[in-house]
Amino acid sequence: MKSRTINVDTLARVEGEGALRVRVKGRHVEEVNLRIYEPPRFFEAFLRGRASFEAPDITARICGICPVAYQMSSTQAIERILGIDPGTEIRRLRRLLYCGEWIESHALHIYLLHAPDFLGLEDSIQLARTNPDIVRQGLRLKKIGNDLMSLIGGREIHPINVRVGGFYRAPRAEDLKALEEDLTWAVEAAAETVRWAGSLPFPDFEREYLFVALRNGREYPMNDGRIAASDGMDIGVDEYERHFTEEHVERSNALHSVRHSGEPYLVGPLARYALNFETLTSRAREAARDAGLAVPCRNPFKSIIVRSVELLHACEEALSIVRSYVPPNPSYVTAPMRAGTGHGATEAPRGLLYHRYTIDDEGIIRAAKIVPPTSQNQKTIEEDLREYVNRFVDKPKKQLTWECEQAVRNYDPCISCATHFLKLEWEQDGAVDGRMECLP
Repeated sequence: MKSRTINVDTLARVEGEGALRVRVKGRHVEEVNLRIYEPPRFFEAFLRGRASFEAPDITARICGICPVAYQMSSTQAIERILGIDPGTEIRRLRRLLYCGEWIESHALHIYLLHAPDFLGLEDSIQLARTNPDIVRQGLRLKKIGNDLMSLIGGREIHPINVRVGGFYRAPRAEDLKALEEDLTWAVEAAAETVRWAGSLPFPDFEREYLFVALRNGREYPMNDGRIAASDGMDIGVDEYERHFTEEHVERSNALHSVRHSGEPYLVGPLARYALNFETLTSRAREAARDAGLAVPCRNPFKSIIVRSVELLHACEEALSIVRSYVPPNPSYVTAPMRAGTGHGATEAPRGLLYHRYTIDDEGIIRAAKIVPPTSQNQKTIEEDLREYVNRFVDKPKKQLTWECEQAVRNYDPCISCATHFLKLEWEQDGAVDGRMECLP
């Protein structure tokens, strides 16, 4: 029986380094491996022995595109240990910072990383040659998100103004007001983005997913909520590890996250949209309907439209907060140090991000666990590929290879975020004389 193998040695237009291997025998997929060979990055180990108030600055370095997500998850976990309630105005300012991150990240992925796939182009350079106005629009949207992050966070990459309890310094109302004109433009540009994304060609491909995302019923999830699933699960953030587990996969430095039953699940825009559609702005909901999006959307290739809808929501919310902004006074809240374990979860642009810390009575971190979105989606990505190749196995190999790589980019995977430090054995002169491992 004839067999063939699809190899993508290096995945392009994703953050980090990975590869893809699909082996087909006859008309049946025998093997699907999304290999993440980027080396472990040791962040959970780095955190042990450090002061808990350093966690936001250390974890921000995990990702250059979504550092706010790591900062917000870590601050929430520490605040829950200390019993800190930052108050309404600090929460609103945090959401505004998070809006900035969603705007810059979604614009980057939609326009520069994902759109070329649907237009048969190798990269955004080719897109800029064929449609320069589209690329200019995407870059301006991204810059507006970056400007928000810089003004609130102190800089656009790895912000330095976030701290446990709030912000070192709150921006002045007049400084944020200066962004109102740009954000007004961004709302209209984002609405156009939804229309444009909805006009792209999509494969006829849908799957059943177990959607998992934050939900609080009041607002579209970014910073707050319980963990919900499309099968009816509704749990507190502190219950995450009772329902989800991570498995080591020999071929990859990234762990696979699954339900305790072994079932893969999906986090990210499709999951948030499915579980929180009613909390989108009315304009975003209307734009989704006009673009032909069903609720839920089960076609992973249409995630580019859902990201566009989220981009519109983030621009609208950012504009609303800027117009009504009142600087928090004080800009941060403190509390006496105490020992304990705290859990935090927020919605990174790519999906649910979970943190757990244990600190002692001096505030020193004794254990840390970080579960990024990509490691939660990796098994689902492989299932997408398996199903897609099984359905379209008769396509020419070159076309099928292209579409498999595109299927991975549907998730905007942050491969560098997904690599954990599992275990390190130090071997010298044939003897193993030391071991470091992440505490459970």
